[in-house]
Amino acid sequence: MYQIDQVNLKGKRVLIRVDFNVPLNDNLQVTDDTRIRAAAKTILKVTNDGGKAILMSHLGRPKGGYEEKYSLRNIVPAVSAVLNKTIHFADDCIGEKAAAIVNQMQDGDVALLENLRFYKEEEGGDEFFAGQIAENGDVYINDAFGTAHRAHASTAVIAKFFPTDRLFGYLMEDEVKNIDRVLNSNQTPVTAIIGGSKVSSKIAIIENLMDRVDNLLIAGGMAFTFIKAQKGKVGSSLVENDKLEIALDLITMARNKNVNLLLPTDAVIADQFAANANTKITSIGSIPDGWMGLDIGPASIESFKEVILRSKTILWNGPMGVFEMETFAKGTIAIAEALAEATKSNNAFTLVGGGDSVAAVNQFGLADQVSYVSTGGGAMLESLEGIELPGIAAIKKI
Repeated sequence: MYQIDQVNLKGKRVLIRVDFNVPLNDNLQVTDDTRIRAAAKTILKVTNDGGKAILMSHLGRPKGGYEEKYSLRNIVPAVSAVLNKTIHFADDCIGEKAAAIVNQMQDGDVALLENLRFYKEEEGGDEFFAGQIAENGDVYINDAFGTAHRAHASTAVIAKFFPTDRLFGYLMEDEVKNIDRVLNSNQTPVTAIIGGSKVSSKIAIIENLMDRVDNLLIAGGMAFTFIKAQKGKVGSSLVENDKLEIALDLITMARNKNVNLLLPTDAVIADQFAANANTKITSIGSIPDGWMGLDIGPASIESFKEVILRSKTILWNGPMGVFEMETFAKGTIAIAEALAEATKSNNAFTLVGGGDSVAAVNQFGLADQVSYVSTGGGAMLESLEGIELPGIAAIKKI
């Protein structure tokens, strides 16, 4: 049993692992409630059924023990606003303080336990600690895809204390379903756009995608390693010199598997890493010494868009350039707009994942114009590598 729609949770104490690792300002106020809103459907399913929703999460990286700036008490107003409910807060996630709050809950109530990472046993995957948390619930729901790649006490180990009463939340279900829709798509052509700064962090992803895609578009800082590997001149651009042979191997692999691997042909280059740098457009393999590529150029944008607009399934992970600086954002904006256009005009399924790509579509106001935006950074990357995530495996394991 792991589909939430299959059960009625009336009268149950439902322990929900959410990902409320949200940003706070200097006044300890939530500045982006996206992750809270993403969990709302699962929480309200529990309360609408007449169950008690007991929420647990981590926040930040406390060094050991209580730290006020990482207390989940700070996010209670934001959670209350999203759910339009009073939130009961427990000053601990285990023991008497947690039990006191849970025991006074009425059906339909919501409680939030204190930061799990105030205990080192959380990240250590300690079984006894997981059992202490489990005492607060009759049913366990994991709805924290962003932490599903961690075998922590609350994300994986705890499941064994709920042998027949563990479920995926709606968010987790959606993440698994939509990533699977890309990796096992029968809606072709399938295109993966892989950007970001380093080849090293994407090698396993690219290898796993080779048997699953028709087109592989590579850009961002990682593209320069591929260009240098083919004897191109990249000036002062970011290069992983110890990955040149791997880049050549990936090019050969794509050729052998009939995957259309497309690299940028031109770049916006700058004489320094700064928003006010001098810039010009040049061939990506002819960058002068002292200059660096910080975005794809107009010819690359057009060739990438052409592939995107004839695709039926599209994955985008990683920006085209240093989009945080307006001078070098055109490539990333153009790709985001092309995905939105493919979604609308070609009825393509478009999945955006990875922190920077998600930040880009949010920044440019395009998140609601693609099919799905993943909430998991590292978890999504490991899924794309073909790794079964501990937080998912723990729910499925019977």
